[in-house]
Amino acid sequence: MIRTPLRPLARILSARDKGENPDVIERENIRLRHEEMRDRARLRAEGRLLVLGVFFFCAFAVIGGRMGLLANSEPAEPRAGVAGAEILAQRADIVDRAGRILATNFETHSLYAQPEQMVEPARAARALAEIFPDLDAERLTKDFTGKRKFLWIKKKLSPEQRQAVHDIGEPGLLFGPREMRLYPNGKLAAHILGGASFGREGVHAAEVIGVAGIEKQFDARLRDPAQGHRPLELSIDLTVQSATERVLQGGMMLMNAKGAAAVLMEVQTGEIIAIASLPDFDPNDRPTPLVEGNSSDSPLFNRAVQGVYELGSTFKTFTVAQALDLDLVHAETMIDTKGPLRWGKHRIRDFRNYGSELSTSEVLIKSSNIGTARIAQMIGTDRQQDFLKRLGFFDPTPLEIVEASGGQPLLPRKWSELSTMTISYGHGLSTSPLHLAAGYAALANGGRVVTPTILKGGGDADGERVVSERTAARMMSMLRAVVTEGTASFGEVEGYAVGGKTGTADKPRERGGGYYEDKVIATFASVFPAHDPRYVLVVALDEPVETTGSEPRRTAGWTAVPVASEITRRVAPLLGLRPEIEPAPLSGITLTSSSTQ
Repeated sequence: MIRTPLRPLARILSARDKGENPDVIERENIRLRHEEMRDRARLRAEGRLLVLGVFFFCAFAVIGGRMGLLANSEPAEPRAGVAGAEILAQRADIVDRAGRILATNFETHSLYAQPEQMVEPARAARALAEIFPDLDAERLTKDFTGKRKFLWIKKKLSPEQRQAVHDIGEPGLLFGPREMRLYPNGKLAAHILGGASFGREGVHAAEVIGVAGIEKQFDARLRDPAQGHRPLELSIDLTVQSATERVLQGGMMLMNAKGAAAVLMEVQTGEIIAIASLPDFDPNDRPTPLVEGNSSDSPLFNRAVQGVYELGSTFKTFTVAQALDLDLVHAETMIDTKGPLRWGKHRIRDFRNYGSELSTSEVLIKSSNIGTARIAQMIGTDRQQDFLKRLGFFDPTPLEIVEASGGQPLLPRKWSELSTMTISYGHGLSTSPLHLAAGYAALANGGRVVTPTILKGGGDADGERVVSERTAARMMSMLRAVVTEGTASFGEVEGYAVGGKTGTADKPRERGGGYYEDKVIATFASVFPAHDPRYVLVVALDEPVETTGSEPRRTAGWTAVPVASEITRRVAPLLGLRPEIEPAPLSGITLTSSSTQ
């Protein structure tokens, strides 16, 4: 920019020649310069005001538009923008087959401390120790007066505890909102549900993750926000589960058993209506796993799925069924039962002397080890292995809980002819009660393998055929005779035509090999109604002993059978089964006359 001189030389010289005052020229130039500066400043200020006005107009337009959109939208809870808000705590419910809640979420609070904000840390520590007896006042005081800036005190608070802490009036004690997993039925179905715990934790939220059972198996599904509104439906019936557990608990106590297990399954689909293992636990307060000793002594151990046992004479059913299906024997075929049966240095004996021979039906009804072993010799090792493998006795049962993978059957290292004979009556092969239930279901549904499932609608009624329908029907008649004429007479439930097979197996020693002389696994595998099979019930008792008589009795007929009978009596009406009167035999009735019209 070119500035005009205040005293231009030409004008000054011209003014002096004319006798004018040169200072007037300077003052005029000063005035013009000031007016020019004022005009430029005014233009600059007006431009700034215009820009500021446009800015405010745009800001108010955006705010007004946003307010209009909010006014027309559905109300929603705003999300917190603090650390930890990204933790997903919501978890889908778990319900039974009728939609009744088994597991849900519960809003609660956590308690934490910021010692820097505390006014009276020692008094707060004493007050907290009074509210929570498991806390140590001295330890809290040391933490509150040390260098720590943050301290978790309790991860879960009841409303009463929260109010009591609030009444302390200490500004350094703060609450964080969170959700916890709640099992409103307590111990009921504990081994199915498993339990949940906290994963990642923040002040304002905590991640709920499954730690066992169905909670862990379907953890991703239960935490999926896209499916959070849709509960996970199980196949179990809450009322039937409750009745089963209650009767099983009473039976375990009456029979002085160490533990017990029960499985109730639909024979057509494999859907589990109830499954119980005792002793159990409360998933709301899940105990810690054992770090030493036998894992089966822990209440967390699922005897129905993880427990593998020699299930004794219940396996005779499979031996007889295979022999019938192969046409090696018929129901009336006579079997040599003279004993003992020798194989090398080994001897196979019966519980009592049944004479020199029994029919195939009587071998099962009277539970003859010798007779069953001879039938197994007819079948042979290879065919026996193939049959049991197709029934699922070689693999862990694919049930939808994480513990199922631990139920691996124990097979003999060398499957000799002796193994074939002993396995035919349930010794030498260890399996779970759930495996046994699935095997009996295959015979009860007409001869097709079923895969056990804990999910509603998850069963498949079109499995591989292992025996013919004719063989399956014959086996149901034989199992019915075991109850009416044989070792399971206490299993009769009037109106429900129960059929089944008992099994009493000596319990192997944990160390040193061999078997205990006074400890057994007593099992009863039953089907009802036998003439139109709908359900399989397996009950197993660990180390039972019935003491009401003059001598202790440990066999399944005295221990497991009465317990299973009472379970059937309790749950059959809950399952919608009406009692039926079986027709009496017509022997002794003579037709004297007949007439037609």
